[in-house]
Amino acid sequence: MNTDSLFRPFNLKTLNTRNRIVMAPMTRSFSPDGVPTADVADYYAKRAAGEVGLILSEGTVINRPSSSADPNIPHFYGEKALAGWQKVINDVHTKGGQMGPQIWHQGISANHASGWVPNTPFEGPSSFNSPGFENGVAMTDAAIADTIAAFGQAAADAKALGFDTVEIHGAHQYLIDQFFWDATNNRRDMWGGKTLAERTRFAVEVIKEVRKRVGEDFALIIRLSQFKPAAYDFKLAKNENEMEQWLAPMTDAGIDIFHCSQRRFWEPEFEGSDLNFAGWAKKITGKATISVGSVGLDGDFFGAFAGQSSQPSSLDELVRRMDRGDFDLVAVGRPLLSDPQWVEKIKANRTDELKGFTKEALAELV
Repeated sequence: MNTDSLFRPFNLKTLNTRNRIVMAPMTRSFSPDGVPTADVADYYAKRAAGEVGLILSEGTVINRPSSSADPNIPHFYGEKALAGWQKVINDVHTKGGQMGPQIWHQGISANHASGWVPNTPFEGPSSFNSPGFENGVAMTDAAIADTIAAFGQAAADAKALGFDTVEIHGAHQYLIDQFFWDATNNRRDMWGGKTLAERTRFAVEVIKEVRKRVGEDFALIIRLSQFKPAAYDFKLAKNENEMEQWLAPMTDAGIDIFHCSQRRFWEPEFEGSDLNFAGWAKKITGKATISVGSVGLDGDFFGAFAGQSSQPSSLDELVRRMDRGDFDLVAVGRPLLSDPQWVEKIKANRTDELKGFTKEALAELV
């Protein structure tokens, strides 16, 4: 495989990465009571030492009482958690890497399998996580304002700690995505609306607040998805016009990079073109994009939770699309979760050393 395109530097505001490979955010649940441990710092430092260009952290929740549905997901607030993140970014920088936290609010969620629940009910645009599944309360105007402020504070703290960027989690049926979706956002106030463009308002206000807190020169990413975790063929934006109405307000609000989550990066987003989600986002907005979805493996991420294993696969199609200019960066998940040296092996064409992926890798920090 000729992967030279993946190893060009990338420069945008505070990002100056040594290559185009991004470590995708992957929930690990190894932070007891929300505090990242030394093992978490070591986990990320190994990927930086392995020449990952940009590391995006696992989702780390903002300062809202019910932002988390898992007691072992890290927080991005509080003295102990921020001290843990300070060690993470210091260690990553020592190894020559760049990194941003993915700041997150899970919205209306299912109760944790352990029985643990937050002290206050889950919150979202409505009480629904999906049609027929109700498990929380609709946010008041005051709760929405506090949540927007909490996103801004998390971003400001990330910049103060020395992180190189921040990613806002707006995908995968969590809070921001619940505002996008008409099935979970049935509000009749300024935060709702019949069109996707209208329902983008909450995300826009989050982005504006984050941008205000970090300044114009700090690189800002948002992760978005068209699909829902239980419905891979679902599309928020059903055509190019709807996608423009969705993405343009976020562009205007201050987003620099769209991280376009897909199950498989090679699948076209709309009929009549082989462009994937990241390709369309770049074409529509002119902004940099990150493509993701089963990169380097022959099975998808959600299948891993069902016990499906995956084997290494060719990167030729990925490189073809990058060379065509469809996207700027490539996010890699499970290969890096299993193997901190994955990037080095790809660069040196040591393909015979590449590892597959099994669900057991989800249960440990390597």
